[in-house]
Amino acid sequence: MPKNQEKKPENIDWQVPEYDKHEKGKNWYIFYSLLAFLLIIYSFFSGNFLFAVIIIIAAVVIVLRDGQEPDLVKISLTEEGVTVGKKFHDYDEFKNFSIVYKPQQEIKNLYFEFNSTIRPRLSIPLRKMNPLLIRKSLLRYLPEDLDRTDRPLSEELGKLFKL
Repeated sequence: MPKNQEKKPENIDWQVPEYDKHEKGKNWYIFYSLLAFLLIIYSFFSGNFLFAVIIIIAAVVIVLRDGQEPDLVKISLTEEGVTVGKKFHDYDEFKNFSIVYKPQQEIKNLYFEFNSTIRPRLSIPLRKMNPLLIRKSLLRYLPEDLDRTDRPLSEELGKLFKL
């Protein structure tokens, strides 16, 4: 290979589940069914029928989603951008990236902050990928947010409530 010709960076690919599937026991279903029932009763007494419809739709979605396994989604980091499944994101869409790696807590995630306030963040589990390799690759295209050291509150709450 000639000295003046740089080696072209390779794509980094891996697969992740479409969403985290939490194991829910019998007590979880009893508690949240009771909570949904109480919220529906409250919505009827307050005259807020739309709230009752939203609670019912949410319950149906949760039950349907629990009945199936999440699909695997292919993630690709290329020199042009990030592909998540069939959706491509150019690096220009992102403000920065960060990697939260805490092996004792089994946390190993990649986060992209969007420039747009409409969609604030893209979260991608790294699974068995080497975070140093991912970081080295992304530093060529985006600045790193070193202030993020933990998962976002929304992800912590999702894990806590098993949603």
